[in-house]
Amino acid sequence: MDYRIDVYTDGQTHRRTLEDDVRRGLLGNPRSLPPKYFYDRTGSLLFERITTLPEYYLTRTEAALLTTVAPALVGDVAHGDIVEIGPGSGGKIRTVLDALNGHRRHVRYVPLDVDRLTLGRIATQLIDEYPGLSIHAIAGDFERDLIHVPTAEGRRLVLFLGSTIGNLDAPQRRRFLEGVRGLLSDPADRFLLGVDLVKDVKVLEAAYDDAAGVTREFNRNILRVVNRGVRGDFRPEAFRHLAFYNEAASRIEMHLVADSAQDVRLERLGLSLHFAAGDDIWTESSCKFTRAGVETMLDEAGLHLAEWHVDPASYFALALARPRG
Repeated sequence: MDYRIDVYTDGQTHRRTLEDDVRRGLLGNPRSLPPKYFYDRTGSLLFERITTLPEYYLTRTEAALLTTVAPALVGDVAHGDIVEIGPGSGGKIRTVLDALNGHRRHVRYVPLDVDRLTLGRIATQLIDEYPGLSIHAIAGDFERDLIHVPTAEGRRLVLFLGSTIGNLDAPQRRRFLEGVRGLLSDPADRFLLGVDLVKDVKVLEAAYDDAAGVTREFNRNILRVVNRGVRGDFRPEAFRHLAFYNEAASRIEMHLVADSAQDVRLERLGLSLHFAAGDDIWTESSCKFTRAGVETMLDEAGLHLAEWHVDPASYFALALARPRG
């Protein structure tokens, strides 16, 4: 069976968006860069390494939970849609598809991701591996392009895993979840959300500042992405990695801190920036949640928490939501 990819982002649009984001972020106070720019090819490979580190509990804990809950999830979509927002390398959808346990009725998979090449690779592999599967991929930005997800074919399950929701601030989360609510037209439709939970500070901070230094290189790599995108001359090695838990805001923050005074030229933007020793760039927020906070967040977007699945250590949760009438 064939697949299709609808493209709502291209090189020119991506470049303009990056330029706007870099200009706005680095001229702001505090200086910042959006975490979505971590994920060029090098950044994606570094993140794959991070997911295997002993300190980084998130991926393996979520994977174990997903394996447990998937069989009950898929029964209602054995003839319908599975929409995955941010599929990564495609491992999580395999867990869900495997849980169909021999069903040969038609299932349509709708992945949405910014990287068209990755979507094509995933689609080609899945079509070969799963009879009865069709794929309608969306190459776009999930904060902007949920409106392009095609009309549902039967009941729908929407997946947003990996605790990516934690990278969004409160207004962004509200807009995004309202967009997800718009994808759920049937009372039987469901939304599965992965959330990282509030826990011991030492566990949280170790996950974002590993002993091997992989997260440090992942963080610094965003400066290489900026250099290519706007013809900058950042020296990533001149910035140190800083990750800490902001308890008042219930979030991990990642920053890049200048080790010494330096000047940076961003040629395409016509900007020159001065960094004093100790000046920083805020590169990521990763919010942590409680069940009560997730219930409120979903409710405000027109969703109702139907099931709450948590690992034995209470590190991570999968929240299953339904549309509120």
